[in-house]
Amino acid sequence: MTPAASDGRDAPLSLSKDTANLLNRIEQDWQRVRPELDASPMLTGLLLDRLGSAFARHIEQTYSEEGINSSNWDLLLTLLRSAPPQGLTHTELSDLTAISGPSMTNRVTRLLDKGLVERMVSEKDRRSALVRLTPQGRELVERLLPQHIEREQQALSVLTSEELSVLTGIAMKLVEHLEVGAAEETAVST
Repeated sequence: MTPAASDGRDAPLSLSKDTANLLNRIEQDWQRVRPELDASPMLTGLLLDRLGSAFARHIEQTYSEEGINSSNWDLLLTLLRSAPPQGLTHTELSDLTAISGPSMTNRVTRLLDKGLVERMVSEKDRRSALVRLTPQGRELVERLLPQHIEREQQALSVLTSEELSVLTGIAMKLVEHLEVGAAEETAVST
């Protein structure tokens, strides 16, 4: 959705304007096709989805030039903040990042290939492996961490501290509701 510019070419809209126009269009379309339908949950879901995507794109600029994606960055941050010197098991990493076992193995393998983490056999249990940052991985995370925090602060800077507190509370309430609901559905289906 782009309005015609004065020279006849299409002029791009800002994402927020584009999102507002999209939401209005979707709402009007539903009113036309199914006027009895309350489309507001779909519109809110779309808005949250676009917010999440825009926030992720903004933050990913910190590490994308290093060939790192958001999942790998999360794993590197987890190892920096939570791992003891000997490292963490795949299960511990999964618990601290909410990444499933097979996905964790793939992410660790990618970071191994980049030389950012190393995998070592556990001294306590030879069947278990520990993952930890290499010196190169630690240097990368330490170097990019200030930029990462700055980008997050920049993204949230339009909110007052009160608005940020309200947003955090609402987000926690929704996540708790959805995670409990998903856990209950899983328990019922098994």
